[in-house]
Amino acid sequence: MLNLHEAQAARTPPAAGGSNALTTTDEHMNPIYTVAEIRTIEQAIISRLPPGSLMQRAGQAGANAALDLLPFATSHAKVLVLAGPGNNGGDALETAAHLAHAGAQVTILHFAGTGTPSAERAQAMQRAQASTARFEDINSAGIAAADWTLVVDGLFGIGLQRPISGAMRALVETINSLRLAVLALDVPSGLDADTGAIVGPDGVAIRATHTITFIGDKPGLRTCDGRDVSGLVEISRLDLDAAHFPPAHAHLNDVKFFARHLRSRLHNSHKGSYGNVAVIGGAHGMAGAPVLSGRTALYCGAGRVYIGFAGEPPGYDASHPELMCRAAADIDFDNATLVVGPGLGTAKAAQELLVRAIGSASANPLLLDADALNLLADAPELQAALGQRSGPLIATPHPLEAARLLGSSTAEVQADRPAAARRLATLLGATVVLKGSGTIIAGRDGDIVINSTGNAALATAGTGDVLSGLCASLLAQGWPEWEAAMAGVWLHGMAADVLVTEGTGPVGLSASELIPAIRVALNRMIQHHGR
Repeated sequence: MLNLHEAQAARTPPAAGGSNALTTTDEHMNPIYTVAEIRTIEQAIISRLPPGSLMQRAGQAGANAALDLLPFATSHAKVLVLAGPGNNGGDALETAAHLAHAGAQVTILHFAGTGTPSAERAQAMQRAQASTARFEDINSAGIAAADWTLVVDGLFGIGLQRPISGAMRALVETINSLRLAVLALDVPSGLDADTGAIVGPDGVAIRATHTITFIGDKPGLRTCDGRDVSGLVEISRLDLDAAHFPPAHAHLNDVKFFARHLRSRLHNSHKGSYGNVAVIGGAHGMAGAPVLSGRTALYCGAGRVYIGFAGEPPGYDASHPELMCRAAADIDFDNATLVVGPGLGTAKAAQELLVRAIGSASANPLLLDADALNLLADAPELQAALGQRSGPLIATPHPLEAARLLGSSTAEVQADRPAAARRLATLLGATVVLKGSGTIIAGRDGDIVINSTGNAALATAGTGDVLSGLCASLLAQGWPEWEAAMAGVWLHGMAADVLVTEGTGPVGLSASELIPAIRVALNRMIQHHGR
């Protein structure tokens, strides 16, 4: 079996992040910055550098990234550079000049803007014209017919606010139809750098195989459509001193943020040392959901696991008789970490169980998932009651559940996932895990972490139930809510990554198959990082 570190290395280049106490300027923590924050950094340093320095550095970084994608014989490489009308196009012109000087056969498709170009962009144009790069007005048919080695995308950068249309849209669609390496400069053209959504309700974006992003990482590269169109992401800080970077309030998830809570087990311990988990759910026809959650809690180390069924409880779980199956009404809500929601349903009995859970021992950890969140969306008084609890509180909505809680649509949630997660964390007074591509973990203080593991194999029924049991198991073993959420989401995704790397999935991977893979990943992580 592939080990945890080999699987991690097989993914995108490692990056890190954090939240709550993790407001840092350390470049090794890979903080994530919004467009506004990037602009502020630029303005703070631009007067301290010679004119055009940032664009020149971006062009050199872009060329270096491009050269890494070219064959050893650079002179045989045919590179198409798309240079748009703004400063992102200036970065592309600088990149083209460097590639031409390196010996590549460079063709530039240039789009002049209607206004006066910036001084640095004009200088970049002069350098490109002075190189051996050729400027050609080549149409989509000509692009499709040529034998390119690489396409460099410098059409639009982080300032794009309108969807790509007209001839530009046709160009993007042509590039996306080619089967070759595409390097995006800063962000793939058409992608919102803050949200990860493609700009416009019916917009298009370049589907890059690689992205080199400048100054700092961007949230849009890491969530929603960004994961599909950005490819492998490399960050170039353009040789800027760390003193110019403000504390970040978004990071990319990484083991280093929760490793201190990994503990090797003492020989002198017992089942009572590792907490109780009680999963409340399982209305008629949905009994499998709490079983998945309970099995995961068991596999991740909880000392005892109870499953309280809203419907008729089975005598026991034949595959895992260690799980204690009971009627939900017979569960001691005051003596366990509670997971409420998997397969719970929305009947009156389900509402009563949710009320009881929220009113249970205030200091005990509580995780709300699935139907518990749907019930909560229609009960503002229960949302208010959550604020009376003092213990750890985690909510794990998918986009539709998040939309119901926020009184919006799924499309609105997906249009700005970081903002939606932050709003939910404030609304519920909880750590919120907004599931999806690039899962967002939002803290009560407004900080977010975007998860870096996981793949399309998780797009199947039951994987959310597995995640709820995993996070609850960590809570029951004494993990703080923030670290339990980060670790749970990371392990959940990493297990899927390992399975896919080994050939199990992404198509057809079942939620049940994740559970033992998570156990392996957790134990290997403890062996490597535990104390």
